[in-house]
Amino acid sequence: MINQVYRLTSPGVIDVACTTPDITGSVLLRPLYMSICKADQRYYQGNRSKQALKSKLPMALIHECVAKVEFDPTGTFKPGEIVVPVPNTPTEDDDVIAENYRLSSYFCSSGHDGFLRDYVDISPDRLVRVPENTDLKIAAFAELISVAVHAVSRFDAFSHSRRDVIGVWGDGNVGFITSLVLKMLYPQSKVYVFGTVYQKLSCFSFADGTFHVDRVPDDLYIDHAFECVGGEASRYAISQIIDRISPEGSIGLMGVSESPVSINTRMVLEKGLRLYGSSRSGVKDFEKTMEILSQNPQAINYLETLVGDVVTVRTVADIHKAFASDISRSFGKTIIKWEK
Repeated sequence: MINQVYRLTSPGVIDVACTTPDITGSVLLRPLYMSICKADQRYYQGNRSKQALKSKLPMALIHECVAKVEFDPTGTFKPGEIVVPVPNTPTEDDDVIAENYRLSSYFCSSGHDGFLRDYVDISPDRLVRVPENTDLKIAAFAELISVAVHAVSRFDAFSHSRRDVIGVWGDGNVGFITSLVLKMLYPQSKVYVFGTVYQKLSCFSFADGTFHVDRVPDDLYIDHAFECVGGEASRYAISQIIDRISPEGSIGLMGVSESPVSINTRMVLEKGLRLYGSSRSGVKDFEKTMEILSQNPQAINYLETLVGDVVTVRTVADIHKAFASDISRSFGKTIIKWEK
């Protein structure tokens, strides 16, 4: 069987490679919908260091996907079942370190082929079933939801029990999903969102309050916080969080920056704060994500807000069209309907 893989060979250039899927102990999937992540865009636009591009390319992009089972020699899944593939792949067992933090694990679309292929061959333990009647356009970015679920699970493990007010800095997709997951899992807590664009903040209707970062009430303080800004702006978000957080609060860092950012360590020490990083996710986080989606129909309604352009892809030119559409999008997800 010949499989076509659509690999980014240099910024803005996608070539087609022909491979043979390995179905020895692997499930053969047919992608249905995919979602473009900012990490994909950084590679596509060449907004990574020359060293990173040299070491990662060529590779197929996309790590957010929902797919249909075509063939499973292991008998774990039936043909036609709808699943989401987990892009993180551990290569060794570890009872202490989570699969997404092991240095030996590899990640699809980060040095290894992502899901931009006609067919995907993948181990059955990297697949999670999608609940019936789930909107597949939302399932397409289940990976991003699982990242927020994972971050909240770390918050639960690292933070003290006073959780009256939780602040989320960032009015983009990550901030939206993280604050929504917090409201679903901690309904008794007040979730406040801090951002810079009023139009985007207006989409956070489920939050207990939204604030422009330049107009935060002087008497507003929080117990814990999540930084979902990333880039150079994360410096200012972290600084404001440290100013606004109560002693011994926790700060979950989720935003990705290509360069180091400064942190006011004096106040971190004085307040006894706990800062922890959170990145990617694992199978357990995907399973928890599917549980949340199946048990909270209201969450589905809010997540529909993130579904932006849906681009049908039949040719390589269509792939470029999808990425071009996504470049100008500051909020929401560009969805690829895969009809190759």
